[in-house]
Amino acid sequence: MIQELTDLRNCILEERYQDALEIIDELEEMGKQAILRNIESFLVRLFIHLLKNQVEKRLTNSWIASISDSIIQIKKLNLKDNKNSYYIQADQWQSYLEEAIEQAIRPASIEILGGSLKSTQLSVIIDHNLLLDIGKKLLNLTYEYTVKELPHRIDQELAQLPGGQDWFDLL
Repeated sequence: MIQELTDLRNCILEERYQDALEIIDELEEMGKQAILRNIESFLVRLFIHLLKNQVEKRLTNSWIASISDSIIQIKKLNLKDNKNSYYIQADQWQSYLEEAIEQAIRPASIEILGGSLKSTQLSVIIDHNLLLDIGKKLLNLTYEYTVKELPHRIDQELAQLPGGQDWFDLL
């Protein structure tokens, strides 16, 4: 990125404005790609914990905190600086979710049931469609609620997961 900024400066000083605009477009695309990679990373983290929940039929404090934080961070990253639009629209999540589930299987297999399942075994026993539905439901909250309101709404959704009601009843 430093090289691009140097090139941009030179283009402006040399009055090559079309070249400067092309560099600006390139920088914008690089920024967008960095944001999308961060969102994808939080999606994988989200699904690691949703996979653990689905197989082990329980929730822990750390899983809840990680799921909640992942959704909140995705909301913050996905909202563009103008605060009126998103990098990923509500109806564009499908491919991101499918990819994140696949990427989450290997690291989740290390943690689920004490690491007794191979990633291929885990992939066979999970309900991909249910995971997609839960992921979409949680992500839809990011379009409807503020960051301040999200933790409570996320908790309401997590209470519906296996072991969720037992965990939240303890509060």
